[in-house]
Amino acid sequence: MQEFKRLTPYRKALEMVLNDLSGIEEAEEAPLDEAIGRVLAEDVESPMDLPPFDRAAVDGYALRAEDTFQAREYRPVELKVIDEIAAGEESREKVESGTAVKLLTGAKVPEGANAVLMQEMAERKGEKILVLRPVAPGQNVAFAGEDVKKGEVVLREGDVLRPQDVSLLKALGFKTVRVKRKPRVGIIVTGSELIEGFDEVAMKRGRIPESNSVMLKGLVKEYFGEPVFYGVFPDDEAAIRGAIERARNESDIVLVTGGSAFGDRDFAHRFVNLLFHGCTNKPGRPIGYGERVFIMSGYPVAVFAQFHLYVKHALAKLVGAKSYEVKVRAELTERIPSQLGRHEFVKVFYRGGKASPIKRRGSGIISSLVESNGYIEIPEDSEGYLEGEEVEVVLY
Repeated sequence: MQEFKRLTPYRKALEMVLNDLSGIEEAEEAPLDEAIGRVLAEDVESPMDLPPFDRAAVDGYALRAEDTFQAREYRPVELKVIDEIAAGEESREKVESGTAVKLLTGAKVPEGANAVLMQEMAERKGEKILVLRPVAPGQNVAFAGEDVKKGEVVLREGDVLRPQDVSLLKALGFKTVRVKRKPRVGIIVTGSELIEGFDEVAMKRGRIPESNSVMLKGLVKEYFGEPVFYGVFPDDEAAIRGAIERARNESDIVLVTGGSAFGDRDFAHRFVNLLFHGCTNKPGRPIGYGERVFIMSGYPVAVFAQFHLYVKHALAKLVGAKSYEVKVRAELTERIPSQLGRHEFVKVFYRGGKASPIKRRGSGIISSLVESNGYIEIPEDSEGYLEGEEVEVVLY
């Protein structure tokens, strides 16, 4: 088998991928309940103050704070209750000296009142209350615009929408939000040894169930894309060529698993003008890229690593996504050795500020992915990390 004459350093290869891709310009309106995980196409300004009016932060009595300054439990101040309202209601009464309005949390503070007394701090006597404690002006009041002011930019282009983001948009009266179109990601799986589903007879003859497609579909969805599966193809030169040409014409990027090395039956890399082929990353060294096509390994663990090291960054570039990775600092529970000259993707389990390397390794050990919840990267110029050393973990 032909070997790689020269390996492209990982960072250089990733830079080549990102420089080759242009951001998607198309945007669309998405209903809020379908917008989580989508990428904003423009800044969002608030059309209103939030809250839109001064409102009670507690159940109690709206009043003039000045009327309570002399109140003590042993010498309470008496006020007349002139109205009672619930949240969503508005009092028609104006609070003047010596009066109060009973109201519930979230209710609009009536005209004339500048504070809300917690109901526990008052003793009700028919149409009057005895104020037992003083309150300060503004106490227990959520003022108009306290949360968001009209015209304020609340979310920015490139933000990846989270549940709390769409909650804010809903509170501001939005029904839809403008987001980037999802990139179409063509997925092609190759390998004559692959079968669909469980077939005991076929497996005894050396065939194995195909699993890359479902994993890649899920990863693409997680990172902003719309997967389009073109099927599983045997190691047939014409069939693989046709599938790649079709997917390239119909997709923003294409992922091909299998056929990235130089074996007699490795065809995929022959049909693409590659910018690079063979990189320092481990696992997944045979990866190649060109013409918006990733030629990836066949082993699932290598495919998973290649996706995180290359493809998710490419998808983020297409949609202009910002802050799309969750990273934490962690202390290593044991030493991780590495060889100079390779960029290593190391699966770890992160919990409680500590990261433990997954002991079972190998590009075909899918269970090692299940046991992990993140990874660390060891660059080419490092011989690894020591036990107790602080590292950066990317969670997945």
